[in-house]
Amino acid sequence: MEFGVSDEVLGTFVPIIIYWLYSGIYILSGSCKNYRLHTSKEDAKNLVSKGTVVKGVFLQQSLQAAVAILLFTVTGSDTEATQEKNPPLTVLAKQFLVGMLVIDTWQYFMHRYMHHNKFLYRHIHSMHHRLIVPYAFGALYNHPLEGLLIDTVGGAICFLISGMSPRTSMFFFSFATIKAVDDHCGLWLPWNPFHLLFRNNSAYHDIHHQLHGTKYNFSQPFFAVWDQILGTYMPYSIEKREGGGYEARPMKDLSRLHDLSLWTRNANPRRLQ
Repeated sequence: MEFGVSDEVLGTFVPIIIYWLYSGIYILSGSCKNYRLHTSKEDAKNLVSKGTVVKGVFLQQSLQAAVAILLFTVTGSDTEATQEKNPPLTVLAKQFLVGMLVIDTWQYFMHRYMHHNKFLYRHIHSMHHRLIVPYAFGALYNHPLEGLLIDTVGGAICFLISGMSPRTSMFFFSFATIKAVDDHCGLWLPWNPFHLLFRNNSAYHDIHHQLHGTKYNFSQPFFAVWDQILGTYMPYSIEKREGGGYEARPMKDLSRLHDLSLWTRNANPRRLQ
């Protein structure tokens, strides 16, 4: 990219710009009640104002940018010496896949621990769950310490293990950003490709934000593999709501979730996810 801007700068700031641009699309379409997973009246359940959310996201993104610049500075010489300028697609695909698996693993176990440790949940992770009805630009609304541990450190580990360059990381973390925003958008759009390609989507994450789902669906941002392996996956159905919109309904018999083979065998083809 010959724009007079280094790959390191682009890798730091492009995902932040993408976050607000993609969130803006959902802000413009958020009033479309025919696709909302919650009614507008349910927005009152949220325990934090949108202004506070914006400030919190800006704080987290500032910390992420600082860590990214530091990471690129420390690893810069090694990166230039060991990586090709234009690696083949097979190498890029491998780096993307490794990055997705690494960040999913890190975030699953850190996220789950935040829920099961009462002190961490009460003083740190509950901040994110003030958004009982999620919306797009609230995706990165977290306690600063949680943002540092789960998102920023997880991203740094992903970058180092995958071996991606700053240029590749720009595309990878931009994609991860789009996916995170989409998961929190609060809409069920039938044509959304994320709903077709990923079981971990806006409805899946909406279940987690519901009061009866906080012990399930910890996986983020890409796959639901760890939830399925460790028995924390909550299957759900998508139902049309009277008056417009959709609703993600979890299975009511939570005891069945401990028998992975049972709910897999009996999956409801009607939209059971």
